[in-house]
Amino acid sequence: MDEHKENIHTKDVNGKMSNTKEDEKTEPCSRICPEGESAPQVTPSQSSSDFSHPVYKEISLANGHINRMTKDELRIKLEALQLDTRGVKDVMKKRLKSHYKKQKLMQSSTESSPTDTYYDYICVVDFEATCEEDNPSDFHHEIIEFPMVLINTHTLEIVDSFQEYVKPELNPQLSDFCVKLTGITQKMVEEADVFPAVLQRVVDWLQERELGTKYKYAILTDGAWDMSKFLNIQCRLSKIRYPQFAKKWINIRKSYGNFYKVPRTQTKLSTMLEKLGLKYEGRPHSGLDDSKNIARIALRMLQDGCQLRVNERIHAGQLLSVPSSAPVEGAPAPHSPRSRD
Repeated sequence: MDEHKENIHTKDVNGKMSNTKEDEKTEPCSRICPEGESAPQVTPSQSSSDFSHPVYKEISLANGHINRMTKDELRIKLEALQLDTRGVKDVMKKRLKSHYKKQKLMQSSTESSPTDTYYDYICVVDFEATCEEDNPSDFHHEIIEFPMVLINTHTLEIVDSFQEYVKPELNPQLSDFCVKLTGITQKMVEEADVFPAVLQRVVDWLQERELGTKYKYAILTDGAWDMSKFLNIQCRLSKIRYPQFAKKWINIRKSYGNFYKVPRTQTKLSTMLEKLGLKYEGRPHSGLDDSKNIARIALRMLQDGCQLRVNERIHAGQLLSVPSSAPVEGAPAPHSPRSRD
């Protein structure tokens, strides 16, 4: 329900974006170097002189050549390199540049190749919630579907998924609009458990996969609404504390826009899929199907050389940006829901 989420009012939940300018800072995968290509991530231990090495001049020259290629030339080159040939011209250019950058750095004896990923796993979440056609400002949205799709960033595969429906308590009767939009029926939610019980099973599922203990992971969403609004509202309604493991996440819309250099208006789920040469699979506005398609976008971005990292967080009910200069940390190990004191 990505487009519908944008109409949600957050008057009573302090879900407003901070006024800081951190959101304007780009992520590591979108730092600009000559000819418009992204440069490898700079760690605090690196000095500016590191980039004087001749390999960066070679990368710049390769980027300039790629920028002058036609779409047909790009497709032929990608096919020769056995790389994916789908997507619009800018996507193919980015894919080819990332390939050459990684190849050049690996060949350099004085430079190590950039980290392929910050996390072992990425967990995609896309809630479905109760809604009305006009989403009045005094309407409280309750989560009615809790899906998760797990990406292995090393094998670049979707390896697991979780899905449960949730029984709403404040407004137990679903609107006709909500049923039609999500495909979730009144019977489905009436037979489901309330949110705290479902969240406990989510925690169990994450713990069984040793996320946050043995493996480093991060949450990924399509926009800021799922965590800063839906989960924030639901935890207040259920009188439980907001889970620590969900306090930071990757907003794929920001990552996509920064990596492929496109405006935010071109980062809706359907548009991202189209620009990458992909088609939506499943039922739109099904939480699980939406999550799987978001995961496909994340996988394509990783394949194209983007280093997905956390870029948003929630603190004291407020949505904040995570600057690209912040240390990269995985989500903490999940723990059982706790009631509000």
